[in-house]
Amino acid sequence: MITKSAMITIAGRPNVGKSTLTNAIVGEKVAIVSNKPQTTRNRICGVWNHEDTQIVFMDTPGFHKPRTRLGDYMVDVVKESVADVDAILLVVEPIANIGTQEEELIKQIKSSGAPAILVINKIDTVEKDTLLAVIAVYSQAHDFEAIVPISAKEGDGVQTLLEECCKFAEEGPQLFPDGMVSDQPERQVIAEIIREKLLWCLDKEIPHGTAVEIVRFSERDSGVIDVDATIYCEKASHKGIIIGKQGAMLKKISSMAREDCERFMGAKIFLQTWVKVKENWRDSNFLIHNFGYTND
Repeated sequence: MITKSAMITIAGRPNVGKSTLTNAIVGEKVAIVSNKPQTTRNRICGVWNHEDTQIVFMDTPGFHKPRTRLGDYMVDVVKESVADVDAILLVVEPIANIGTQEEELIKQIKSSGAPAILVINKIDTVEKDTLLAVIAVYSQAHDFEAIVPISAKEGDGVQTLLEECCKFAEEGPQLFPDGMVSDQPERQVIAEIIREKLLWCLDKEIPHGTAVEIVRFSERDSGVIDVDATIYCEKASHKGIIIGKQGAMLKKISSMAREDCERFMGAKIFLQTWVKVKENWRDSNFLIHNFGYTND
């Protein structure tokens, strides 16, 4: 029975491994990942239960200098997420230098007054001696409650990190019911999975200018789920690239997405996708809100 709980924000610069860490903690894919920055656009809750403790981890967009209104929204999500939480995980790469994004996040952590753990991710990419210099630099910048080196990709150090996080749990109600691993509606998860495949399959700026809207989500008597999805991009030339020669690229993206969606839903999915152009949608407050990027 859950008797203790905590809300913990995962913050850091783009592409540092926050979503990979969230998935590693939860044990399921609740946040999409790619090798491109700014993959995460919304705050996503991952729920972890252990014995009498429930911790809700909030995966946030990468903290960056915004160039569009969508970017402004993403940065606002981060700022709001480091306020009024029980603790903050600052995820950094194993580099013995504090960048401007990390400096700004540390400043926000200090002003929030929340305890923070420094999480040095990607330790599988460096020699262990390198970590000593990283620890020394960050220890001078802030009085962290703990410093935990991990590899979210390999799972190394994640259990140690969870043990540290449990120290912030206090007596209180269960925040999410048993069996629930995320606060995301099924439609939103499917839209995000499709967007993840766009990020993996397309180059340069094209995937950053895409959004996905689920226009139909219905279940047949047989259990098959029908999903109609519209992919929006910002230029007609991008639409052609997304569709590909004789529809090959769109077919590849849809096939990859369907496989992941079926794993997530535990059911057969019939997925149909279309591509439409909405010029400069990332600078339209109406369209940003329409695509589900809202603080409401």
